[in-house]
Amino acid sequence: MNLPNKLTLSRFVLTAAFVGAMVSEAPGHESLATGLFVAAGLTDLLDGVIARRRKAITNFGILMDPLADKVLVSAAFISFVGRQWIPAWMAVVVVARELAITGLRLLAASKNLVLAAESAGKHKTTWQIIAIVSVLVVHSYPRWGAVPRTVLGWPLFGREWSHLFAELALWVAILTTVYSGAVYLWRNRQVYLRDL
Repeated sequence: MNLPNKLTLSRFVLTAAFVGAMVSEAPGHESLATGLFVAAGLTDLLDGVIARRRKAITNFGILMDPLADKVLVSAAFISFVGRQWIPAWMAVVVVARELAITGLRLLAASKNLVLAAESAGKHKTTWQIIAIVSVLVVHSYPRWGAVPRTVLGWPLFGREWSHLFAELALWVAILTTVYSGAVYLWRNRQVYLRDL
């Protein structure tokens, strides 16, 4: 197994550790969860870069890399609902989209087809990660002991700005999730229309 695929598999392990941190009540568990999620996100960046540079792109990686992303992101959104940090419908939208796309890929695989990720899906993943990290930072903020500062009377790095950014990032993530899912299902419609 090559290094990019090992990094992809490590994301599943980091996801399990992240969920463990999220359900924990130990002091600083939010900060630990943030660190684990960032580490998982870095493996997503590295496995793709290394695979392209070493020309080590495999069918395993093409299938498992986006699956690892979906498991990580879905786990984060579900954990946030459990903590009552976000409304449940947001997690439903994300998980439903990921299940639909995963189902499509499995159907394609049963026909010996490998569906690669598209640019819209990559943008979606980027915004989901930004949104998740933003939410984690907002809730880890008191643990980190950061001191809000002001510039010309406006709060800088204070809770007001961080909450606003996290909320905006969540909305962008949800919109790109729906859009990319619709685009992917439409562009690969020949995979499932044959069976209708």
